[in-house]
Amino acid sequence: MTLDAAASALEAIGLAPAEEVRFRRADRSRWQVGSVDRLERDGSLRVTDADGGARTVPLGLVQVRVRTGRGHTSQWEPLADRSARAVQLTLHW
Repeated sequence: MTLDAAASALEAIGLAPAEEVRFRRADRSRWQVGSVDRLERDGSLRVTDADGGARTVPLGLVQVRVRTGRGHTSQWEPLADRSARAVQLTLHW
């Protein structure tokens, strides 16, 4: 997959390369912060954790920051919620 194709795949679900996310691994209960790398062929998200390790995480275990109107970060939301809005915005009449 080329760099442009990888960025387009992320854009389609409302993400950008290197965007900060938090994720929960199946074997751990706490959230970990990482940055987005790409969307994998199996539909999972490849994330680089704080220690530089690459992880593939199911989309259901990823959250993204919600920004307020003034650019302040306020909270986290499930990626599925943002993805649904991104898909809705791309629909044309």
